[in-house]
Amino acid sequence: MTKQDLIELEYKSTLVNDFKRFQDASIMMVDDELLVMEVLQIHLEQQGYRNFTLIEDSRTAFDAIKTDRPDVLLLDLNMPHVTGFDLLELIRTDPSTRFLSVIVLTSASDSATKLKALELGATDFLAKPVDSSELALRLRNTLAVKAYQDQLAYYDPLTRLPNRSLFLDRLELALNLADRSKESVAMMLISLDRFDTVRDTLGPTASDNLITQVSNRLLKALRNTDTVSHVSLMDDNKQLARVSTQEFSVLLPGIPQVERLSSVAERLRNSFQAPFNLDGNEVFITGSIGIALYPDDAQTGEELIKNASAATAQAKAKGRDVHQFYSEQMDVASKERLSLETALRRALEKEEFCLFYQPQICANTGKLIGAEALLRWNMNGEGLIPPFKFIPLAEELGLIKEIGRWVIVEVCKQASAWSQRGLNDLQYSVNVSTLQLSDSLLPVTIEQALVENKVAANHLMIEITESALLGNREMANELLALVKSIGAQLSIDDFGTDYASLSYLRDFSMDELKIDRSFVKDILNSTQDQAIVNSVINLAHDLGLKVVAEGVEDKSQLDYLKSLKCDVIQGFYYAKPMPPEEFYEFWLSRS
Repeated sequence: MTKQDLIELEYKSTLVNDFKRFQDASIMMVDDELLVMEVLQIHLEQQGYRNFTLIEDSRTAFDAIKTDRPDVLLLDLNMPHVTGFDLLELIRTDPSTRFLSVIVLTSASDSATKLKALELGATDFLAKPVDSSELALRLRNTLAVKAYQDQLAYYDPLTRLPNRSLFLDRLELALNLADRSKESVAMMLISLDRFDTVRDTLGPTASDNLITQVSNRLLKALRNTDTVSHVSLMDDNKQLARVSTQEFSVLLPGIPQVERLSSVAERLRNSFQAPFNLDGNEVFITGSIGIALYPDDAQTGEELIKNASAATAQAKAKGRDVHQFYSEQMDVASKERLSLETALRRALEKEEFCLFYQPQICANTGKLIGAEALLRWNMNGEGLIPPFKFIPLAEELGLIKEIGRWVIVEVCKQASAWSQRGLNDLQYSVNVSTLQLSDSLLPVTIEQALVENKVAANHLMIEITESALLGNREMANELLALVKSIGAQLSIDDFGTDYASLSYLRDFSMDELKIDRSFVKDILNSTQDQAIVNSVINLAHDLGLKVVAEGVEDKSQLDYLKSLKCDVIQGFYYAKPMPPEEFYEFWLSRS
């Protein structure tokens, strides 16, 4: 079979699939002559159409149109009580029906009638008696145009899933149907975890690729379940929509049991388990799922969306990669989060951030040789908020790059101020997040801060976690190479807690390893931790790297680490993180 044959076969297959979708279209007829409608229905059924609603009393037609949302309306003009002209005017002035396709059928043949119908928004016009073949052709053409217009207006161009506009329309329809049938509607909101990291690290093309792959996996998971009911009849992706950059929604009408909802949610969540291949980069990403029910959790569509969103936020707060049902207590948490977001966006301009410094002590001499700068937030002057409560939010809101630049500049300013007071030759460690490794301004910021404050470049240690190096290692390598060329040093923080540690030592020119506190905590009792720490120290020394042990809290831990020839000690045994003036006093006490 030639390439041209394959193209023609695919084209014919597309036409067949389109025609099958058209046959599933819902067709409503409004005519005061029932016999006429029944004859038309017979003709159209012979063409394969099968979803019909016949309305003889035009007074009930508009309410039926708003409730049933037909794909095409076949409308007679000359009817008692409410004419076809009246209905056309109502249809075109109501936002929910404004774009309904209407084929006018009438025995009037004068041009004035045709012109008036078209002026009121008729999509097409056929004179009675209607030729069945012509009607079938006009109907198919109308549906084809509708499908094209819907694709432009109501579908996400990347995934071809319903967009937010169509989702809201379907939500309203689903709730109306639920009210009539006394059933429930569940909404699931799926938010991709760490999506911003992927986009900032690998770029927009890769992130678009990821979104496409995610949508395909979700569709496959939904098609494999019998718990999903259809909401519309004009496309294959009836229950899944892409409602924002990294969020997908699923509408599930008529779900009788919460257990079945959990089963669907887990099936969707598990579809993320295999890695995503993005132009040769293997990326693992998860999804947090929030679930809300109508009418149990909400009385309107707007409330249902809000509560599903609150449940999703709670799922992320629980550690991500879980599903969470809505509860009333989440309203409080949601309002608190919104308040926190608003305050965080203004924290820099209001100068609410500050830095604490935790001493780093030479294991052999007990001398103060450095400090790790740790960010704190004094929100509205009401007390310090630790970083684990706001750093993830800053990353999610896209604020972390700007905040990270501020930290680097502030550390250099503080180093310069201390130098003028006699506190010299310390090395200052600054943590850099995953998103900062895609910040092209990072090397520029570092160099400018060092030069403007007259701080020696080798006095600045940039700390990167292993997880931050996952993703586009080529980009990270280029950025860190620029940092090294300035003269700043590099450290891997939390060493051993993630993947491919040895390959990082090979690919990135590091100066220091920091042993995570999780290995230090039970080092006196755990032979496994002892073996790991001993191996890390020996490996680091063989590579010419300095080793820092974090989380040292008592003398027995200190003595053991000294016996393994660990270079630097950091932890509560010597001091907790402290504000600048207290740190200066700490230095004076050890001088």
